[in-house]
Amino acid sequence: MSDTNPLSAFPIIKRWPAKNPGVIQLYSFPTPNGVKISAALEELGLDYEAHRVTLSDDDVKSPEFLSLSPNNKIPALIDPNGPDGKPIGLFESGAILIYLGEKTGKLYGSNERERLEILQWLMFQMGGVGPMLGQLGFFYKFAGKDIEDPRPRERYINEAKRLFNVIDKQLEGREWLVGDYSIADLALAPWLTTIDKFYEATEVTSFGDFKNVVAYVDRFNARPAVQKAWNIPPRG
Repeated sequence: MSDTNPLSAFPIIKRWPAKNPGVIQLYSFPTPNGVKISAALEELGLDYEAHRVTLSDDDVKSPEFLSLSPNNKIPALIDPNGPDGKPIGLFESGAILIYLGEKTGKLYGSNERERLEILQWLMFQMGGVGPMLGQLGFFYKFAGKDIEDPRPRERYINEAKRLFNVIDKQLEGREWLVGDYSIADLALAPWLTTIDKFYEATEVTSFGDFKNVVAYVDRFNARPAVQKAWNIPPRG
C-alpha cells in the first residue's frame, strides 16, 4: 500500500480494501446501528464506500476490524478528510453521528439550544432504547426465548412499553424529536423499526397503541435515503 494512500495507517484496509481511498469508508451491516450511519451518509449526500462486515466472529473479532473498532461492534468509519484535513477513524454509532453532524453542519440543529436537545435524545437512544430493545430481542425472539424463567422477557417487554410511552409523549404535535429531522431521529427510529421488522414483537409490546410512535416510524422509513440504507451494505 502506497504511503500516498490516506488510509495506509489503518490495518483494516488490508482485509477490506478501499476502491477509492479519498472517500469515507464505512464498515457496517444493516442492523439498526448500521442503518443509523448509512442513512445519515445518504441523507447528507456524502461520498462513501460501504464494506460488509458480518456479525460473525470471523469478521468483527478479526485483528483488522478490532484495530478500528476495539469493542468489536459495527459500525465503524474512516474519513480520509477528517479534522485539519487528516484521516480519522471512529467507532460507536452515536459518536459517528455527532461527527457527521459537526462536519457538515447538517442534521444537527440550527443553534446551540437545539443541538443540546438533539444530544439528549441521542443519548436516550444510546443508553436506553438500544440496550433495552436489544435485550427484548434476545429474550423474546432469539436465543433467550427458550429460557423457561419468564422474568427476563417480562422485564424487557415492560421496559419497551415504558420507553415507547416516553417517545410518544415527546412526539405529541411533532413530526420529529427536536425541531427538524436530525441525528437524534437517525439514532432512534431504526431501533423502533426492529419491533416489527426483526423481533416480531408488535403485539406483545402493545406497539400499535403508541400512535405517535407508529406514525413517526412510518415517516422515517418512507424516506428514500432510509429505504436505501436498510440494504447498505447488501446482506449478501
